[in-house]
Amino acid sequence: MKRKETLLSTQPSQALDIDDLDDDHVATSYETPLRADAFEMDDDLKMELIAKHFREIMHILGMDLTDDSLKGTPNRVAKMYVKEVFSGLNPKNKPTAKLFDNKYEYNEMLVERDITFYSYCEHHFVPIYGKAHVAYISSGKVIGLSKINRIVQYYAKRPQVQERMTVQIANELKKILKTDNVGVVVDAVHMCVSSRGVGDTNSRTGTAHFSGKFSDENTKKEFLNYINTPNNLNGK
Repeated sequence: MKRKETLLSTQPSQALDIDDLDDDHVATSYETPLRADAFEMDDDLKMELIAKHFREIMHILGMDLTDDSLKGTPNRVAKMYVKEVFSGLNPKNKPTAKLFDNKYEYNEMLVERDITFYSYCEHHFVPIYGKAHVAYISSGKVIGLSKINRIVQYYAKRPQVQERMTVQIANELKKILKTDNVGVVVDAVHMCVSSRGVGDTNSRTGTAHFSGKFSDENTKKEFLNYINTPNNLNGK
């Protein structure tokens, strides 16, 4: 692709009071905010440009980029952003889920709990990490267990808002499984709260999505009781 300084072509925003925005929790949509041309640039060019601009950030901060410990940092950060922690932005990385017939005629809820995820707050670009708990009741088809984990990881690996991630996971499972009988609970630590700002190292944030049969109070209670039961596997 022809080289373009896309990252420098954004329009300046209106003057805002940074102090007023500092800890605002803003979410504008359940879709990840992306430009229409987000994937016209290939990964190699993205990494080249990110490294260039991150090098400039480090320079502005006064860091000595000739130091052996620092000179490779811009490239490492660029690769991490594009290939790892933000790889879920690119639809080509979306997991392909194969469905199977529910031959066992298992009609109760299936729960995949304690799915570890790492994401990044889109307001400060610092980590959000925690556990996702996912459940569904089959409408005749089932999905491989590892695919549930991969769906969680796909929506986590992008700049995120926890509420949006919770709904995105639920909506994706409903679409794949062709059922509304889905429940998702996410419990997370936000480094934008613990490592800066208010500096609260003890708080956690919980979000949930319940639809179909999981909107029934008894079904919801069964799911919540299950994920809140102590895990005695491996001595935990």
